[in-house]
Amino acid sequence: MAAMADLTQTHHKQLLSRPFRKRKKEKSRHCFTEFEMLFRILPVVFFLFAVVDACSPSDRAALLAFKAALKEPYLGIFNSWTGDSCCGGWYGVSCDPDTLKVTDISLRGESEDPIFEKAGRTGYMTGSISPEICKLDSLTILIVADWKGISGEIPKCLTKLSHLRVLDLVGNKISGEIPKDIGNLNKLTVLNIADNAISGTIPASIVNIGSLKHLDLRNNQITGEIPSDFGKLGMLSRALLGRNQITGAIPSSVTKMYRLADLDLSMNGISGIIPENIGNMPVLSTLNLDSNRISGQIPPTLISNGGLGILNLSRNALEGHIPDVFCADSYFMALDLSFNALKGPIPNSLSSAKYVGHLDLSHNHLCGSIPIGSPFDHLEASSFTNNDCLCGNPLRTC
Repeated sequence: MAAMADLTQTHHKQLLSRPFRKRKKEKSRHCFTEFEMLFRILPVVFFLFAVVDACSPSDRAALLAFKAALKEPYLGIFNSWTGDSCCGGWYGVSCDPDTLKVTDISLRGESEDPIFEKAGRTGYMTGSISPEICKLDSLTILIVADWKGISGEIPKCLTKLSHLRVLDLVGNKISGEIPKDIGNLNKLTVLNIADNAISGTIPASIVNIGSLKHLDLRNNQITGEIPSDFGKLGMLSRALLGRNQITGAIPSSVTKMYRLADLDLSMNGISGIIPENIGNMPVLSTLNLDSNRISGQIPPTLISNGGLGILNLSRNALEGHIPDVFCADSYFMALDLSFNALKGPIPNSLSSAKYVGHLDLSHNHLCGSIPIGSPFDHLEASSFTNNDCLCGNPLRTC
């Protein structure tokens, strides 16, 4: 019986021990399988990391052609433009993470980037913008700004880049005309080609860019008139066209641009009158019309508009009286009506204005006594000189 009991116990122990040995074997095989899988996956992972920054061959070729047409001798902007990793390692280039197509070229010659701080200078680049850039068919942002020496023309094929939202070529020596079919860029929100040598007229098709919010054409050689239906640009908040050779009248359609905050038409050859309802524009805060040939009278709505902070109508041919419609909401950081043919007295209501920082009424035909109190108590004589018969502080006593 004792022998039988020992045999039973031994058999029982063997039965109990088998599952553990089996599980141990299975666990060992499982560990080996995981290691084997990891060994097989690692090359794939390394391959993915190797290509994740590689843009398409066609985009890479277009970028290299773009680079070849430019010369940047001081900062080494293009030193990183080597190899295949154009989506991660190339300065100023960004791509769509899913398609690996180039979407963004941002090259500014003036920025706070460490590359400029290290060099202790702003950028300078010569050459031109290659039409090969138009092969980047997913491009949404093209910024090649403030390089001072880039010349040539705006590639006409840029208007075929249907995804383009920002075109910023400010601060170069680009010449030629704005492409006639610029209106095809119906997703464009920013068009900045200021401080170049652009000639020709403003294309009529520009009014078709319904998404446009910022338009800066300042300091070029643009001629002709502002399109009569300019007011169709309903999303526009800044229209900066100063320092050109633009002629004709201010289109009345401008007064329907309800999102327009800044309008600069200064230093052109604009004639005609100021549209009567221009002061009713709800968010207009800056209006620069100085140094033109504008005639007629100042619309009262311009003076009574409490949101208008900068109004410069100097160096025109304006006549009549200054509208006596200033109020407690009037807040002018700058009000310049100098060098016109205005007559009559300085409006007494100007004393009720909430704030007037800079005031220039000089070189007109104003007459009468200068009102007492703010803002006149802090103004200098130069604000009132060369009028017909103004008197009172800070001029001679009446």
